[in-house]
Amino acid sequence: MECANCGVTMEYHEKGYFFLYNDHHKGFPLKRDFHQSEKGLYSFTYENIDELYVELVEIEEIIADEGWEFSINCDPYPESFIPSGKFLNLIKYRQMVEMIQNGGFTSHLQPIIDLKDFSLFGYESLLRPGNGRERINPGELFEVASLTGFHSMLDQKARKSAIECRENQVQPGIKSFINFLPSTIYNPEFCLRHTFTIVNELGVNPSDLVFEVVETEKIEDVEHLRSVLEVYKREGMKVALDDVGSGFATVEMLTLLQPDYVKIDRSFIDHCDLNPDNQKFLRKVMKIAGELDILVLAEGIERKEELLFCKDIGIHYAQGYFIGKPSQEAIEPFGNSQFVQGNAT
Repeated sequence: MECANCGVTMEYHEKGYFFLYNDHHKGFPLKRDFHQSEKGLYSFTYENIDELYVELVEIEEIIADEGWEFSINCDPYPESFIPSGKFLNLIKYRQMVEMIQNGGFTSHLQPIIDLKDFSLFGYESLLRPGNGRERINPGELFEVASLTGFHSMLDQKARKSAIECRENQVQPGIKSFINFLPSTIYNPEFCLRHTFTIVNELGVNPSDLVFEVVETEKIEDVEHLRSVLEVYKREGMKVALDDVGSGFATVEMLTLLQPDYVKIDRSFIDHCDLNPDNQKFLRKVMKIAGELDILVLAEGIERKEELLFCKDIGIHYAQGYFIGKPSQEAIEPFGNSQFVQGNAT
């Protein structure tokens, strides 16, 4: 069974037939020579999909608000029709949509350390294209997915990639932090079933997985988010809130959601050893987290001084370029640096 919220399947024919349909419209208002095969159905042939996109821009401006639907096919017969705005985005962003449909990306791993002894605690899984060379902006990819109706499919496939990349790389007991957008999970009991099946098939211990809510401060439906987190927890997995800032790190909110971890936005880590405002905020978060038994992770560590300050005030875990950059293979933190030997005691 497929969920309609996981995206529409669409093939991009480099040349073929373009169809428009509106059963309430008396005629098509463009000068172009469209063929009318039946009432409300118009079509023309195109030789190049980029030229088709130019045509669509003109068409959208004229009929966007009139209920027209679009379709393309390599045969002179229409397949499923799509609303004009979504169709235009599907063509405009077709390379990224094809990447989502085909799972054309992989997960790179960035190490996370335990600040008690600087030992490896886990990895955060980060989206990358399948070739591993070009950098994807996850925010842009998810924005395109939302515009085209593929946001749930992307989120599902990203979770799958993150779990699969543990195989033969990440030892049992080492955590995997996996990003997800709660807005893509309409019904957690159904939408997360695919993820739980993969976990079981690969023999991954659920407690080694930490599902991390991104864009925490943009969450509007807190009750829905809580229901999603409860389903993850029921299956034995851990949950984290990402990019926690001053507007979200309240006792009330954290009590309601009860995450296992909170990740501090890097803006509060930047030069925290020198910035009194950042220090005040970090100590506030540590106080709240301590009262609620929540573990705290500092993101964006780029300097030794930041790392040592976070350790000194009791932050539990850390990640950042100073510790290790994302890599296609699971690397050890700090590489060959002498930092650990000189600071672990």
